[in-house]
Amino acid sequence: MPSFIEKIQHLQTQAQSFSFQSEKDVEQFRIQYLGTKGILKNCYEDLKLAPLEEKKALGQAIQQFKIALEEQLETEKKTFLTTSNTTTQYSEKDISLPGDNLKIGARHPINSIKNDIIKVFQKIGFSIAEGPEIEDDWHNFTALNIPETHPARDMQDTFYISQNPTTLLRTHTSNVQIRALKKKELPLRIICPGRVFRNETISARSHCFFHQIEGLYVDKKVSFADLKQTLYFFVKEFFGSDIKIRFRPSYFPFTEPSAEMDISCLICKGKGCSVCKQSGWVEILGSGMVHPQLFKNCGIDEQQYTGYAWGMGVERIAMLKYEIKDLRLFSENDVRFLEQFRGG
Repeated sequence: MPSFIEKIQHLQTQAQSFSFQSEKDVEQFRIQYLGTKGILKNCYEDLKLAPLEEKKALGQAIQQFKIALEEQLETEKKTFLTTSNTTTQYSEKDISLPGDNLKIGARHPINSIKNDIIKVFQKIGFSIAEGPEIEDDWHNFTALNIPETHPARDMQDTFYISQNPTTLLRTHTSNVQIRALKKKELPLRIICPGRVFRNETISARSHCFFHQIEGLYVDKKVSFADLKQTLYFFVKEFFGSDIKIRFRPSYFPFTEPSAEMDISCLICKGKGCSVCKQSGWVEILGSGMVHPQLFKNCGIDEQQYTGYAWGMGVERIAMLKYEIKDLRLFSENDVRFLEQFRGG
């Protein structure tokens, strides 16, 4: 019986021999290999069944297979792309007429929302901290109390650098918090905006990259009540005083206790719709008190200092604010979509 790796190699050979005769074949190739029910999707299912010692090698093989498929698809697209005759176009234009007016650009909705969120927290003393998008395992996982067996380390969640298995594209901006804590310049009150990456299937509700803003406050005698008041202030300031708020117990390896924060759905005003799954509530962030192990990992006395942390997805906030139902619109660069935010 062929191994998982051999199966990937066979599929790659099969894809390379795919016959392209027309544009319809290009689309058929995309559906067959890269579609939501395609061959690549099945490969990720095989990854779940693979023995633990084979997962890393198999994950890398699947990633290389994915890159090869995408490159092959793009090459064939260009082959069948029909371009108009530019000489004919220019010959039909009257060059004595005045030129077209240049349109003024608009700020991208993600940047607008990110800046608005930052302004709210700057009002109450938070400063901005930034860090690398390419990170090592310790800052991204180990220091955050995520053991090697944690599901977040699985290849289907994380983009690892093939030349260096201990290097990856960060899965959250928590790595910035760890780097700030290691400096031991306390008390500490920061927000960490930035782009993060996760190996997820692109759909209306998920993407392989998105943007986060995380917050961290560390000082003596910081309590969960301080966390709640900070987040209450943010929601009321950002969404308005009529928004309802609730906290739900949750679990995160890097906080204890942990909670998720919901707000009443902005689309249906809490009555129930497809966006909030008829519940009337939408989760916007995760939060909690910093786990003592994080302080130990960073050389901080956990008996003397406490702190809270939280993190939110900028795209999710933007979808709620602008009532957008498809996450992919933010990264497709469709001018018709972006022009709606002119002046924002």
